[in-house]
Amino acid sequence: MARASTPERNERLLETPHLAGALGSDQFKSFLDHLPVAIAVSELRPAERIVYVNSEFERLSGQAESDLMGKLWETLTGSATAASDDRDLSDAIADDQDYIGAFTIAESSPASVDAWSNIIRDDSGVPTFRLVALSEARNRAEGPQARLEQLISEKDTLLRELQHRVKNNLQMITALIRLEGRALPDEAVVTSFDRLAGRIEALALLYRSLSAGSGEDKVDLGTYLSEVASAVMHAHAQEGISLDLKVDSWPVSLNVAMPAGLVVNELLTNSIKHAFVGRDGGTISLHCVTDDQGCRVEVADDGIGLAEGQTWPTEGKMAALIVRSLVQNAKARIDFKADPGQGLRVTIHFDRADAEAE
Repeated sequence: MARASTPERNERLLETPHLAGALGSDQFKSFLDHLPVAIAVSELRPAERIVYVNSEFERLSGQAESDLMGKLWETLTGSATAASDDRDLSDAIADDQDYIGAFTIAESSPASVDAWSNIIRDDSGVPTFRLVALSEARNRAEGPQARLEQLISEKDTLLRELQHRVKNNLQMITALIRLEGRALPDEAVVTSFDRLAGRIEALALLYRSLSAGSGEDKVDLGTYLSEVASAVMHAHAQEGISLDLKVDSWPVSLNVAMPAGLVVNELLTNSIKHAFVGRDGGTISLHCVTDDQGCRVEVADDGIGLAEGQTWPTEGKMAALIVRSLVQNAKARIDFKADPGQGLRVTIHFDRADAEAE
């Protein structure tokens, strides 16, 4: 069972029936000694004096029980942590109720504590005791900027976890689609399933790259495209077809990497399935090389090429939509060359200023 938070434990303690009477019991004080909450109690009449301090309160306040017992709250050192708050801890205890703020304790570890102060009444409603609780202020943000940075870090951790789960789910979907496709009798439908699985797998690889990264929203394009190529070759392995791979490292934003990976997946899949029909095999190349101007991604094969008048991508097909996304998001320029019997070559040009991750 998860342990309740400090505020919850304090509230539960304050709601204990007949607490005013219990505080006079040695047995109840022994119970408080073992609480993982810093507790101190003062008796309000005839004059307010500290009558109980547990060991956790000694640790957080930095003051021994012998220095506090029978004394006024002003004996307790500490001042408000916030620059706009000039209260001493002892004044806040006497003047405020419930959560009274964060305070820095002089010569104490930890340096900052959260503090609560509550009046305990007897069965007749007469104020009898004051209960003060301290809690270590862990990872406290020192100002709006620090708090914002903490929140961003927490959101980033959640995003990484989400990306990891999405990647795992996409891998499972890919496997299920391939399994279902193999069981279908219609070859055209099988091909459609196969292409869908390849696209989803490319996205899964992208999310894996994000999960394994440094926490920044960028992807190494060369590494990512080499993983896409490896996945395509593994999924559609054919004897006699080899891959010529050459990639440089180049960090790009997510909206560049995603359509680039999908385009490369389409081109490699097309080459494996159609470029070497009637031949014993051939070579497919994937080059991702950089220079001062930017990056050039080239996918080519030495296969049979396209028929006279045929172009790539075919309008209305998914590949055309993916190419349009790449052009719009990364301002990429695409060159296409294919002649019958001379293979196919597609070159994607990225200008450094348009595509490189910030």
